[in-house]
Amino acid sequence: MSGSPQLGTGDAVRPYDVFHTDCPAREMVDHVTSRWGVWVLISLRSNALRFYELRESIQGISEKMLAQTLRALVRDELVWRTVEPTTPPQVTYGLTEFGQEISEPLLELFDRITRRVPPRPAG
Repeated sequence: MSGSPQLGTGDAVRPYDVFHTDCPAREMVDHVTSRWGVWVLISLRSNALRFYELRESIQGISEKMLAQTLRALVRDELVWRTVEPTTPPQVTYGLTEFGQEISEPLLELFDRITRRVPPRPAG
């Protein structure tokens, strides 16, 4: 098998070598599959959430890590961010169309895992 995975639109196909550390596609994969990136994408699947709602939905994440993860996902155009000019400002996050597309296989992965993991004993 030769060549690298291809990403692009229309006639302009640009090869990406996702195994190279400087590859922009690799950076995005790293953000999506990071410890918290997966959880953010899954949490935003159903609806947009404000920062603190998102933090509450992902148990164990700190404000700092949530902010860092959101910045990366916004920069990758997987998550959108809106700020309402209130005091204090209300910041809401949601998935872009691309973010919805990327999160579909993650949700399928979660479903497969939860179907196979044996239930915990009551106690």
